[in-house]
Amino acid sequence: MPEVMTTTPQAPPSGYARVLAVPEFRAVLAAHTLSLLGVIVAEIALSVLVYDLTGSPLMSALTFALGFLPYVVGGTLLAGVADRRPARRVLVTCDLVCAVCVVPMTLPGAPLAVLLALRCALAVVSPVFAGTRMATLTDILGDGDLFVLGRSLLRIVSQSALLTGYGLGGLLLTAASPRQALLVTVTTFLASAAVLRLGTRRRPARARDGGTLVGDSLKGARLVLADRRVRVLLLLTWIPPVFAVAPEALAAPYAHDLGAGPLALGLLMCALPVGTVAGELYAGSRLRPAIRERVALPLVCVTLLPYLGYALRPGLAVSLLLLVVSGAGAAYTLGLDQWFVRAVPEELRGRAMTLLTAGLMTFQGVGMALAGVAAELMGVRAAVVGAGLLGTVCCVLLAVEARRTESRDGAAQDMTGG
Repeated sequence: MPEVMTTTPQAPPSGYARVLAVPEFRAVLAAHTLSLLGVIVAEIALSVLVYDLTGSPLMSALTFALGFLPYVVGGTLLAGVADRRPARRVLVTCDLVCAVCVVPMTLPGAPLAVLLALRCALAVVSPVFAGTRMATLTDILGDGDLFVLGRSLLRIVSQSALLTGYGLGGLLLTAASPRQALLVTVTTFLASAAVLRLGTRRRPARARDGGTLVGDSLKGARLVLADRRVRVLLLLTWIPPVFAVAPEALAAPYAHDLGAGPLALGLLMCALPVGTVAGELYAGSRLRPAIRERVALPLVCVTLLPYLGYALRPGLAVSLLLLVVSGAGAAYTLGLDQWFVRAVPEELRGRAMTLLTAGLMTFQGVGMALAGVAAELMGVRAAVVGAGLLGTVCCVLLAVEARRTESRDGAAQDMTGG
């Protein structure tokens, strides 16, 4: 009697595997990785190049600051592009514009003013690209749990790149000049454009042209900010990072206070990203969507509390533990992502998400500056403790307001479901 072959049906992918099973998302993730590596290399190479040209630590630091400040310009005045033009065209064009901006930086004799102006141009384009990509994820993955996991994976890649990218960039500069290293950035932007062009489908624009680009962008921002629920969710996304960046901004003077060396400084810079990656991976792979929404507000209320431990004057090991625990609390963002995409009308998603990205980067830059001012006035430890205390108060107030408005987008659902 012939042997009957039986096959066991394979279980469908779960967690992040479901997102990675979508070919278009894999293309978006690959392009994100490429462009992110290019940005990191550009930041390192430009800071070294500017220092070589000027001999000024202030000007070198200003090069980094210029990566934050112009975000608000692109995020408010150019946000309309994300909805008025087909998303793939916008993404590819942004990558090409960034590549064109970097090419003059590689030329010998490019003056300092040109380098800084082109750095500003990159920062203006970045929120348009990031907001359009975020809105495109809803087209590729829908506006449910797959979108949340896709956003989470992009953030995990970003945090992981921070852990390795600066070290690789520094290694690159041992073998090449800063201007030669910038050619790597040109290449990664061009490769990102090619991946997006070939790996994603063309989709129509979400909204029709409505007057001038700037006028439409400002109108979209007003519509987004006029909604109480959306406004609260934006603030919940923007405000916690203002305080969360304090230990990172003050890592160098804190390592000096501990009497530790460069290795300790590197560990202090890595601790928050390590916690963030661990928290997001656990929440995205182990928690059901309803549970992630349920814990979002409690998590945002406690994520800055570990900073209060700095008042006990901990050593390096305990300080690292406090930062890892605080970083893990950032898993609240998975719940916020779901609420935000649910609360924003589809025709405004591009502009809303561009505004969200621009505000996040701008507020982080402001937070770093405020941390420095606070440390000058009261010392490094007191500044971190103050950030933890004041930040927790702000988070609690925003969480209360979010709870009051949650029925607006259906967030107050039966949490017993999957």
